[in-house]
Amino acid sequence: MKGLVEIDREARKESFMNNLDGRIKLISALLIIVYAVTSSNILILGIMEIYLILLIYLSNVSPKYALKRIALVLPFGGFMAMIQPFFQPGNIIWTGPFEWLHITDYGLFFGALLLARVTVSVTSVVFLSSATSMQDLVASAQKLGVPYQLAMLLNLTVRYLFFFYDQLVNILNAQSTRCFDIFNKKTAYKWRLRKVGETITMMFIRAFEQGENVYISMVCRGYSENTRMYQEKGKIDFKDYAFLSTTVLVIFSLQLVTMFVI
Repeated sequence: MKGLVEIDREARKESFMNNLDGRIKLISALLIIVYAVTSSNILILGIMEIYLILLIYLSNVSPKYALKRIALVLPFGGFMAMIQPFFQPGNIIWTGPFEWLHITDYGLFFGALLLARVTVSVTSVVFLSSATSMQDLVASAQKLGVPYQLAMLLNLTVRYLFFFYDQLVNILNAQSTRCFDIFNKKTAYKWRLRKVGETITMMFIRAFEQGENVYISMVCRGYSENTRMYQEKGKIDFKDYAFLSTTVLVIFSLQLVTMFVI
């Protein structure tokens, strides 16, 4: 959660990419992800990764910080890529101590391709979250036609996520003043497990109570199923179209290179 606060703080920095319309950045990120998933050329995906890193740099985000975020998410998809050489059919290039354990040439290629696709997709998401605040991202999705019910849920989630984080910090501080430390090995394991369960239960209770209070407050202010969220009108100007055109041009150029050169 602390990292989530830091991500939103980074997304609100002043930079060229942050000043672009959120809808344009969302569309561009989706186009890059779709192209990465459908591409079958590792070299082309490497060039797309360089383009994304350049966009992150233009977002005034530290490359070290961006690479750290990519590295934290990458293992989830990287694990699937690592096991592909052992399961995909093809010519066997290595045999292990067991008969069923072997690596194929196509398995190596498919694993590297899958890793490249995952890397580009994750970097695209990191770029989008680095250049767009969560609130602006939800508003942009709503302007692009996301169903009202889903937009409302996302909007409320973003608004109260940080509130519940503050509540959790208060609970942990209260436990700390009572000399409770979950990482203290001198404390009995069952006792620590019990306190963690009590903390989770308390968070559920507070979340339920806060949800009821928020809903009653919204109804008192005229909220109903026909209520629509306020949308700040944002004009898409030349720089927004220029960025979207650049992204489309990069994708189109890489596709031409794939078809006629490589």
